[in-house]
Amino acid sequence: MVLSSLGLPASAQSRSEVHFEAGNYGAMVSGTVVGNEYVDYLLGAKAGQEMFVELTVVDSNGDGTIYFNILPPGSTGEAIYVGSMDGNSTTVPLPADGEYTIRVYQMGNDADTGKTTGFNVDLSIQ
Repeated sequence: MVLSSLGLPASAQSRSEVHFEAGNYGAMVSGTVVGNEYVDYLLGAKAGQEMFVELTVVDSNGDGTIYFNILPPGSTGEAIYVGSMDGNSTTVPLPADGEYTIRVYQMGNDADTGKTTGFNVDLSIQ
């Protein structure tokens, strides 16, 4: 709590670009989130395409309270999909051309107490 009041970063972030292999419309990515950290996966798409995202927990030393949000191109944190409210699997129509961000994060006690959750994200765009 003191770190936040001092204006220091409260969480770390990692960013990875997702590229589909030639001829494929999707990919599986894996990662780990610790505490209040989040992981961003970036991929380009065009308006009118649909993005499928499914998040599954691989392992956790807590409750496995992990979610994802989908942020549109140019977002400063605003999401077009919020997993903590709508679930960990969706197909979303994309409103604009550009780079979309799938942000994976923990909430609740797992985030607050520094628990670690491993995950897989199945992504596709059509």
